[in-house]
Amino acid sequence: MIDIALILGAYLAGSLSAAIITCRLMGLPDPRSQGSGNPGATNVMRVGGRKPAAITLAGDAIKGLLPVLLAQALAVSTPVLALTALAAFLGHLYPLFFGFKGGKGVATAFGVLTALAWPVALCLLGVWLLMAKVFHISSLAALMAAALSPLFMGWLRPVPELIGVSVVISAMLIWRHRQNIRQLLDGSEKSS
Repeated sequence: MIDIALILGAYLAGSLSAAIITCRLMGLPDPRSQGSGNPGATNVMRVGGRKPAAITLAGDAIKGLLPVLLAQALAVSTPVLALTALAAFLGHLYPLFFGFKGGKGVATAFGVLTALAWPVALCLLGVWLLMAKVFHISSLAALMAAALSPLFMGWLRPVPELIGVSVVISAMLIWRHRQNIRQLLDGSEKSS
């Protein structure tokens, strides 16, 4: 029963959109109707600036982090831990509270991976920062970090269930960035 409650609770936590809530509380336009239409930190920066973007980024990461930390504190089995992590991530992508139309999941994935294996998250942050500094394109940095996350997980925390969830999250992040990939290929992707 605790296992099911953890997984369901993680999905519900993931379903809380930090972008939409932050914009509403700060009197900003709904990020789904502005800029790229994505309810994430990068688009919130376009809509409202750095402060609401930072709040959104932190909120999205925390909602991935906390359910996984709670599952670890309760010493659940590794498969349940992996499913809890995936549920929090899926909640962000397909939020119950916002018509199943969520963001791309980068910050929430980072929160989940930080809880599962902080050295992996640290490596991915380094990749993201390097790519963002060199190319000035947030989506490219996110795609590179996503692509490398299963490799870092396999190297630094070689647990089959955690590698598996890392592969699924990576694949879904890349899928959610498919429009960005098209724009990167045709040279129309915007700098961030």
